Amino acid sequence: MNAFSFAPASRESARARIGLQGPAGSGKTKTALRLAEGLAQGGPIGVVDTERGSALKYAPVANRPDLGGHAFGHMPMDTHDPRHLIQAVRAAEDGGIAVLVVDSWSHFWNGRGGLLEIVEQAGSQKGSGGTFGGWREGNPIEQAMLDALLNFRGHLIVTLRTKGDYVIEGKKVTKVGVKAVQREGTEYELDVVIDMVEGTGTVTKTRYAPLDGMVVHHPGEDVAELILEQLGQGIDPLAALTDRLSAPAESLTLDEIRSVQGEAARRRLLQAGLMHPESGEPTTLGALVHQRLGDVVVGLLAEDGLTYDGALALHRRGLAEQWLDVPRVTDAGEVTTLGALIVERGKAVKHPAEAAVEPAPRTQQPSSVPAAGGDAATDPGSGPGGATAPQMRMMHAAFNQLGVSGREDRLRATSLIVGRLVPSANDLTKAEAAKLLDALAPFTAERQGTADEAAAAFAAHVDHIEDKAVRDEEARRAAEPAA
Repeated sequence: MNAFSFAPASRESARARIGLQGPAGSGKTKTALRLAEGLAQGGPIGVVDTERGSALKYAPVANRPDLGGHAFGHMPMDTHDPRHLIQAVRAAEDGGIAVLVVDSWSHFWNGRGGLLEIVEQAGSQKGSGGTFGGWREGNPIEQAMLDALLNFRGHLIVTLRTKGDYVIEGKKVTKVGVKAVQREGTEYELDVVIDMVEGTGTVTKTRYAPLDGMVVHHPGEDVAELILEQLGQGIDPLAALTDRLSAPAESLTLDEIRSVQGEAARRRLLQAGLMHPESGEPTTLGALVHQRLGDVVVGLLAEDGLTYDGALALHRRGLAEQWLDVPRVTDAGEVTTLGALIVERGKAVKHPAEAAVEPAPRTQQPSSVPAAGGDAATDPGSGPGGATAPQMRMMHAAFNQLGVSGREDRLRATSLIVGRLVPSANDLTKAEAAKLLDALAPFTAERQGTADEAAAAFAAHVDHIEDKAVRDEEARRAAEPAA
């Protein structure tokens, strides 16, 4: 029987090996503890501290939970013989430590009692052969340290200090980057290397594709979760996001739906296939997000207390977040969009003052006039009481001059200026069209400055109107209990 055989490979048996490198004060220790908490999944964390107890600054304070902190076992180490680190790794294994943090690993290279000092002392002995002979003693010690760290049964995080790396050509000195204080090439022993600068981490080396090139401010549990996923040890993200979308409709909110959508996009899971949690039919995570988004919006539109301003605010949010075009099947089986549903409901709950003064009934439009849903680019006008054809042409020209080309953008500006939700340019009265043209005129008249500056000024004007409308709505709602 052959003593050598192959067993099925499995990532689940692997453990993370992470390096955090950067200058003093770059956030290595804090980041190491944040990552450790995510990797540990409730298990114990151990810290070998060569930095004069700096890790203790992040420990909890007794009877002061408000100060926060990270729970971990602490092992200070003032001398840095690699053989002492081997003993620390053994102690971590005996203690069932889930994540071991070595802060910092650089000290075991050039610190007091570190490898370089061991080599220097060995090479200075009579008959040793100098530095070359010193490495005959140092190399086995270093290899034993590497074996102990890389074979540690839990996850491993090491921090490394960096220094500037320079190239000297004649009298010219050029800085070419940073170099970790450890034996050159040590980073190849690690799965992930993150460069830290003022609390921001950049992944410069990784075996996991989702982390490639990632830049994160204060890396922590999110990065740890991605690493666990790659090791096959974390929660299935697709299942987790699907579970969040499967919550009872009354407990879902727009913010929650948007949060799921953002996380799915970040993980590139929107097109991931799944079985619908209710019908069991094949679908995608993105389609399920849109369905749940529609459920929430329809629920908001069905509320008895919905006001015209509330519908307008919902429409503004949909426009800003770009979900007004999400399709929705009505109870009658017709396909529409969330934006159309909001407009329809907004017209039904318009302010009493506006409802009391209805414009004169409009005559039947000629066949050349498009149905509702057109815009100022195509609508030639309405019957008596409606915007005239010349007004429509002027509106179209003004919007073009200001670079407002999208239908939704034009209707947003129009609605804000005339003070009501306008579903189509066809819906404008002659007076409203005149008000809109008066508002557009100052930005389209000949003036000093470029067309881009005029367009920017108009956009800022529209945003100002919207901000004021939001403030007025908030003030009105705040005054309601006292009314």
